[in-house]
Amino acid sequence: MIASLYHNQKATIRWNNANCEPFNIEKGVRQGCILSPHLFNLYTEQIMRQADIDDMGINIGGRDITNLRYADDTALLSDNLTSMKRILHRVNNAC
Repeated sequence: MIASLYHNQKATIRWNNANCEPFNIEKGVRQGCILSPHLFNLYTEQIMRQADIDDMGINIGGRDITNLRYADDTALLSDNLTSMKRILHRVNNAC
C-alpha cells in the first residue's frame, strides 16, 4: 500500500507563469503526506543504528549524544574533528 503511494510520482516547476514538462520524482518522501514524517523517522533511525555511533558524540549528563533530529533535519554532534570524521564515515557507509 505504501509503495503505491509513491509509485509513478511526477512534479512540475512553475516559473514566470509557465509550467515545465512534468518529470518523475525518484527520491524523497511526499511533501504534505501524513506518512512522510513517519517514513523519514524510520529510515533515519535505521541508518543511525547501522552506523553504530552510539559511543561517539558529545557527553551530556552522562550520555553520549551523536545526533539530533527534528522533522526532516539531522544534526550530527562531536566534540572533535577526528570523531566527526568517523561519525560521517559510518553514517555514509550505512546509507
